[in-house]
Amino acid sequence: MAASNSSFDQTSAVAAEAKNGEDFSVHVFSSSAELLEKLHEKWNLVKQQPYPAMYSSVYGGIILDPAMMVIPIDDHMVHRGHGVFDTAIIFDGYLYELDVHINRFLRSASKARIASPFTFSELKSILIQLSAASKCRKGTLRYWLSAGPGNFLLSPAKCPTSAFYAVVIDEDFAQCKEGVRVITSAIPMKSPLFATMKNVNYLPNVLSVMEAEDKGAFSSIWVDEKGYIAEGPNVNVAFINSDKELILPSFDKILSGCTALRLLQLAPKLVEQGRLKCVKTTDITVEEAKEAAEMMYVGSTLPLLPIIMWDEKPIGNGEVGEMTMALSDLLWEDMAAGPESQRIPVPYA
Repeated sequence: MAASNSSFDQTSAVAAEAKNGEDFSVHVFSSSAELLEKLHEKWNLVKQQPYPAMYSSVYGGIILDPAMMVIPIDDHMVHRGHGVFDTAIIFDGYLYELDVHINRFLRSASKARIASPFTFSELKSILIQLSAASKCRKGTLRYWLSAGPGNFLLSPAKCPTSAFYAVVIDEDFAQCKEGVRVITSAIPMKSPLFATMKNVNYLPNVLSVMEAEDKGAFSSIWVDEKGYIAEGPNVNVAFINSDKELILPSFDKILSGCTALRLLQLAPKLVEQGRLKCVKTTDITVEEAKEAAEMMYVGSTLPLLPIIMWDEKPIGNGEVGEMTMALSDLLWEDMAAGPESQRIPVPYA
């Protein structure tokens, strides 16, 4: 009898929802002017514009109006995930490591079989001009290369051309001095083909972070099918073992992070000072990793974040380590006053 009542209640609820749906009216915008007015109403409610400038090859220029910072719905990056992206930091009016990021961007595009509509030099010039137009002195520059708009097919063969988009994100960030908790992710990691190109298919990454947040952690760690440490959802991971060795997982199955590579270039300074024994990349088992004295995430927007607990167990003594902060200092000094090869001044008007 209870089951019958439950079935009746569900049927009634569906019927009521259907009736309410009949009363729901969808507005039809009569003109682009009316639509633009609606979009401006939305953005006028925002206290501070987080996206001061965007570039779109579809428009053919830089956009300062946030209401117009849009991508066509038939762009293959939107409905098929056929696109790649990369990033760079704007720090005190300088673009940090832009060249190496663009080089990786073009390598990713080649793997994804997307031809860039611009050369390396043209892409670099666009991004510098975009940063200048944004007037942002501290934030993030992100950019995408898509197979382009044109249809809703799987193949981009009939798309007129690829598309390039970029946006400046005005955001503050500071050196990370507090440690975070992480978990081992149960979400399957990407295959090497997709993990080694920075493509827009980030659903596994998103689910991995959500999984960690559900457990009260900051983020997660991926482990490959052989039991070796891989990476975080959008960052590399590094360890200091009890022998004072800085170890990063091999890059053959994961993304070679630009900041991680820069860290490998800078860290030998600590070896010269006798504070580290050596710097290397190698395969690391979960057991070896969890015995580390210190652990950290490494990524462009951090650039280094201490990890003090993993799967509810402390890393080392459970506190932010001395070598972690020494490595962090190296990266922050490089961002603030590194060589010209690493820092490009933004030519603000």
